Amino acid sequence: MATYSDAVNNARLAALETVAGASPLLRIYSGTAPTNARTALSGNTLLAEGALPSDWLANAATGSQAKTGTWTVTGLPAAGAGAAGTFGRIYDAAGTTCHMQFTFGTSGEMTIATNSIVDGTSYNVSTFTRNSGN
Repeated sequence: MATYSDAVNNARLAALETVAGASPLLRIYSGTAPTNARTALSGNTLLAEGALPSDWLANAATGSQAKTGTWTVTGLPAAGAGAAGTFGRIYDAAGTTCHMQFTFGTSGEMTIATNSIVDGTSYNVSTFTRNSGN
């Protein structure tokens, strides 16, 4: 198995912000997550979305990178009075190309205080950390 230096791991992490661009769109969905970020959605419901800050990821260090700034999503009408979010995706600012998919909830790769999304309610993302290790 190949291993990488911290410099290579940090560059791999930095590529997401470079490729997705400034102020990408964060979307939270219910249902079973597709196989990966390239797989089309099927039977999933878009529960919440929000634009991320223009500089949305901290500089990577020792193969780890966290969110920077305030990340907020707002519940959409499909969420109704409370629907459980199960995964999220980060799209370009236009919302057309998915660049990342991750688990979501109170114990996922991205966390908020509750995974029950309500229409019209805004939620701040508590944590989001990515790792590129050996």
